[in-house]
Amino acid sequence: MAEADGLDDRDAAGHLLWAAQLRPEGQLGPGVRVFRHGSATAVVSPALSGRDRIAVDGKEEDALVLVRDEVLAATGPGYRPFGDAELIAALVRGTPGLTVAAGPEFLWMETTAPPSDVPEGVAWLDGRGEKEAATVFDHCFPDSYAQPGRPGTRRWAGAYDPDGTLLAVAGDAWSGAGCGFMAGVVTRPEARGRGLGAAVSRFVVAALVREHGRAALMVDADNTAAVAAYRRAGMSGQGFGAAAARAWGSARPS
Repeated sequence: MAEADGLDDRDAAGHLLWAAQLRPEGQLGPGVRVFRHGSATAVVSPALSGRDRIAVDGKEEDALVLVRDEVLAATGPGYRPFGDAELIAALVRGTPGLTVAAGPEFLWMETTAPPSDVPEGVAWLDGRGEKEAATVFDHCFPDSYAQPGRPGTRRWAGAYDPDGTLLAVAGDAWSGAGCGFMAGVVTRPEARGRGLGAAVSRFVVAALVREHGRAALMVDADNTAAVAAYRRAGMSGQGFGAAAARAWGSARPS
């Protein structure tokens, strides 16, 4: 069990690549650390999509030893492990002080194939457009981690009404080499039902696959409309879970 210099061919899981925030030259992103034990890999990534996260993958018995005995001790309770739902449940069962994180269940969705039909009428926004997008978030999605101007967000795509009103946006945020990431997909309430969320999603997914070889996102599992839109963009989903660590006290892993 040891800290590693980086990822290798075993670490093909999309959420590991995303958490690594790899640079084009292959270096890990700022503050990122990689740990391994047997089949298990844990990627510790600070301030990733609004949280300090630990992406975990591998066999349950190896991941339990890795996370319980080394990674949580190295990071402290502010970091949240996330990964396959069954794996996270096993970590919670086997790790004193670790609990299922509050909030709805979510899906990790990804694709390595660009959508077959990229819609017309969607484009990357310029500076003025991003200011308009910020207003859309203020009114329609103020709790979004990804918003124009926030750290980690790179660019925004939008769809306009013929009168020039910005109706739907989607962001390229927290992308890294090998795994582009889409976040901040929002449509004005009066424009919903017209397929605009799916349109901006397909546009961004196509760009991310071209540039990174993979596009991914996270979405609440009960958001059926959004999940359907992402499936139309060619993405498939896997049930994921997350865990949170309480203040250690006497329950701190040894």
